Amino acid sequence: MNAPDGGKPEASRYYRLSRFFREKLGGPVYKIPLDAGFSCPNRDGSLGRGGCIYCHNPAFSPGGGGFDPPLPVAEQLRGGKKKQARGGARYLAYFQAYTNTYAPVARLKALYDEALRDPEVVGLSVSTRPDCVPDAVLGLLENYARSRHVWVEYGLQSAHDRTLARINRGHTFAQFREAVRRTRGRGIYICAHVILGLPGETEAMMLETMDRLNQCGLDGVKFHHLQVIKGTPLAEAYRAGKASVYESAAAYIPVLCDCLERLDPGITIHRLAASVTDPGLLIAPRWSESAGRLAAAVEAELARRGTRQGYQR
Repeated sequence: MNAPDGGKPEASRYYRLSRFFREKLGGPVYKIPLDAGFSCPNRDGSLGRGGCIYCHNPAFSPGGGGFDPPLPVAEQLRGGKKKQARGGARYLAYFQAYTNTYAPVARLKALYDEALRDPEVVGLSVSTRPDCVPDAVLGLLENYARSRHVWVEYGLQSAHDRTLARINRGHTFAQFREAVRRTRGRGIYICAHVILGLPGETEAMMLETMDRLNQCGLDGVKFHHLQVIKGTPLAEAYRAGKASVYESAAAYIPVLCDCLERLDPGITIHRLAASVTDPGLLIAPRWSESAGRLAAAVEAELARRGTRQGYQR
């Protein structure tokens, strides 16, 4: 399950998602990940085959690839709420697996409507690619945003086109920037996914990605550290010594804090690091830190520096 960060948001040195929900919705909201059976243009041949070099969806998306066809959205929501075991909680239906706008609008509407019929679901979070949001799809999401809480989460990963080409992403930073421009002004909150430690990237390049994101008018950023998953092209490169990872949280945290210091303080931080649903699929890095311990370590590092999110803008 995806839940807001714990702790005391008022005292935090970065803008936690828990604080955002308190400010916008008056209290906690939890995300239930869903697999609605979508594909990806970077896998089905319309754009490319094989997907991004690091991608094996079942490793990070609960239910992703686990059922064929997937369970009905309403059934997945019921199961997700049982796992949460939170009486009276409110939820976002998180369409997570693969590209969740990559279908005809009528099919999208039917799936989104099914999720929103649940009285405890207050909105949607839709994960997608910046090259898969035609105006008709944005119009559909805009209609929901008039009465519901709606996020679009764009997978970017890096603002550097040579990195995007290296990881077989299949789009450019200009396409991401244009998608964000077309999404703004519709009442939809916009989040970008970024991976730290991608092959060939220096820390200076990662900081430049933060600078470029600051210029786009985003509402949120979700950080991931590079993970090597079995059966991916990245796994082959890692075994051949052609790719590396942050082998410990202690190595990752200083870089993450450098990025937080650079990022506009009004941008909500949805996640600090990647997670994996099946540890058996993970080759590296194999950290032991929980999300809570990682958040505490980030707070401690920023406190040690005497800085916070946006400090070095």
